[in-house]
Amino acid sequence: MDKTGRNGIRIGDLNSGNWVEKYNILKRKHLTLLSNFNLKVDLDLNELEDDFFKSVEVLKRFNFIDSEEYLNNSLNNGKQILAEGAQGSLLDIDFGTYPFVTSCNTTVSGACSGLGIAPNKIKNVIGIFKAYTTRVGSGPFPTELVNEIGEHIRKTGNEYGATTGRDRRCGWLDLIALRYSIIINGVTELNMMKTDVLSGFKSLEVCTSYNINGIETQTLPFDLNSANIKPIFKTFKGWSEDISKVTREEELPIELLEYVSFIEEFVEVPIKLISVGPDRSETIYRIK
Repeated sequence: MDKTGRNGIRIGDLNSGNWVEKYNILKRKHLTLLSNFNLKVDLDLNELEDDFFKSVEVLKRFNFIDSEEYLNNSLNNGKQILAEGAQGSLLDIDFGTYPFVTSCNTTVSGACSGLGIAPNKIKNVIGIFKAYTTRVGSGPFPTELVNEIGEHIRKTGNEYGATTGRDRRCGWLDLIALRYSIIINGVTELNMMKTDVLSGFKSLEVCTSYNINGIETQTLPFDLNSANIKPIFKTFKGWSEDISKVTREEELPIELLEYVSFIEEFVEVPIKLISVGPDRSETIYRIK
C-alpha cells in the first residue's frame, strides 16, 4: 500500500541522510490509520523499532546496486539470467482469479517490472506445472476433488504448506487454466512435476472444457468464482507401475505417454521435462 501510495521507503533511501525522517512520517500515517478503527492494539513500538533499526544497520553493510543497470550490462556482456517467478500465474493481481490473488505480478511480466528487463530481452519461458492441480487457501477451483481421491493425492504428493503446514487443495489437471497460463506468460516449453503421484490410479480425469450456465467453453471466464461452472472431463487409463526409477522416456508406461501427448496437443506447447520423483536425479529430459 505504501508503494502504490507513493510514500514507501525504498532500499536506496537507507543511504540518504533523511531516511529516519521518512520513516517517522510513514509511522505517523499508519498510527493515524489505526486510530480511525478504534481498535485496542497491543503495540510496543519501542521494542519493535529497536529490532528494526538494528536490522537496517545490517542491511547497510551490503553493497546496494541499481539492479536494472547491473542486469542489462550482464546481458550485453553475454551472460545469461535465470529468473524464477513466485507463486502461481493464477495468483497474479491483474490476470489471476481476482480477488483471490496476491498483490503483485506473478506472470513473466513480473520479471520485467521487478528486474528492469525489457520484454524483448526474454527468450525461453519455461512453464512448470504439476501433473494434477493444487491450490492453497480459498478461491475458485473447478476440478477440486473433495473426496478420498483428493486426499490420496494430498498425502502421496505431500501437499502441505511449506511454512504453515496447512492442507493444499488437490484436484484433476485443468487444461483450460493451464492453457490460459501459457498464453499470458508466452510459455515456450513445459516441465511436468510430480508425475509419480498419479501412479496407481485405474483412471485419470483431465478437464478439457467448462460448462457455464449450459454453454460449453474452452476459455477461462472473467469470473472463475461462479458456482455455475462445471468442469467437463476426458478420461484416461491410469498406470500401476512405480516410475520413480525410470531413467528413459521409452521406459515410461504407455498410458502416461498418452497422457503427456494429449496435454501437449491440447496446449500446443512441448513438455520437455518429466519429474518422476522428488530427487533431482528422478528427472527425465525429453528431446523434442
